[in-house]
Amino acid sequence: MAAKRTKHDIVIFGATSFVGQILCKYMVDRHGVDDASINWAIAGRNAQKLDAVVESTGAEVPRIVADAGDADAIAALCASTKLVVSTVGPYALYGSKLVAAVAEAGIDYCDLTGEPQWMQRMIDRYQDRATETGARIVHACGFDSIPSDLGVWYTQQEAIEQLGESCVSISMGVKAMKGGASGGTVASMMNMMEEVSADPSLRQVLGNPYAIAPKGDRTGPDQPNVTLPQYDDGLESWLAPFVMAATNTRLVFRTHALLDHPWGNDFTYGEAMMMGEGLGGRAKAMSLSGAMGGLMGAAAVGPVRKMMGRFLPEPGEGPTSDAQEQGFFDIRFHGTTASGAEIMTKVTGDRDPGYGSTSKMLGESALALLDSDATGGFWTPATALGDDLISRLVEHAGLTFEVL
Repeated sequence: MAAKRTKHDIVIFGATSFVGQILCKYMVDRHGVDDASINWAIAGRNAQKLDAVVESTGAEVPRIVADAGDADAIAALCASTKLVVSTVGPYALYGSKLVAAVAEAGIDYCDLTGEPQWMQRMIDRYQDRATETGARIVHACGFDSIPSDLGVWYTQQEAIEQLGESCVSISMGVKAMKGGASGGTVASMMNMMEEVSADPSLRQVLGNPYAIAPKGDRTGPDQPNVTLPQYDDGLESWLAPFVMAATNTRLVFRTHALLDHPWGNDFTYGEAMMMGEGLGGRAKAMSLSGAMGGLMGAAAVGPVRKMMGRFLPEPGEGPTSDAQEQGFFDIRFHGTTASGAEIMTKVTGDRDPGYGSTSKMLGESALALLDSDATGGFWTPATALGDDLISRLVEHAGLTFEVL
């Protein structure tokens, strides 16, 4: 196993990005700049922009200039720290060299990716090397996909404790959510469309709910996939498609596989937006379903996709500080056991999901990973961090987990 370096505990790579700046401010508020227990630094490709981050956030910590495409600079960065937090997306364009360097250096890593095709690529390329060196790599440590992954984990633990058995089926519904999109998220989605356009075989990867499970474990029972309005008795709501389900569900099924299928080989899980009951809920579900279908269909056409890009946020843009503070999310999980018993849980966040809350989730994930006893390899938030991360998120990051 490669020796762990101790110059820094954490390096925030992409500190000049939109979410990177929010994360820096969170770290300053949480730990200051001279906390003896956490020695952290910031990194990015532009020294002047790093200086501006220090000025705007108070992150008066060491600065490292490194470009995502410079393998030597990335290797040097990895040699200086125990853990790298990356906010540099789209990860399929800018993240691969860093993951390769992390796997080689035997250090820890977490990010915000919501790109299943890239996660599969990294797992398949570097799982064996990360296992050898002791590198611990945890993707999707933001709104993609901590509320889903830990929400299912929490629901299952509570079901076992209260009902005496785990759930064989869980439905997740987004009851309420308020927050804006950033240019980085839009760029990741558009790049995914570009990749599929260039390589149509990726449709099979993106369409497989088990796409990022370990090799040899990428098939299973058919899974629910809400594309049209439907009523869910357990959630007591009409449902419409949830744009992040295609990423979140993949993380949940990787968690289930890494845990060796404790919830049964027929476990099912799906995600959707809750539109409410009655005719009003049905009408809202029909409207959102139609809008989502039209948007995704348009984005799949190259010329239309390029035109859409002119009107969407650019990387580095995102919701204002006030919008972040006014944002929130409220997610429900309805679980059913083999005997027919039911449980309902709730996960909430007190900031806009994509940025204000995501930055706090990412920061706490990094801190939890440093203390994790996971071995080398690619993990999920639930399998590497589990109950410890839930405790940290509740105590410090404005999330709640509760049984209803």
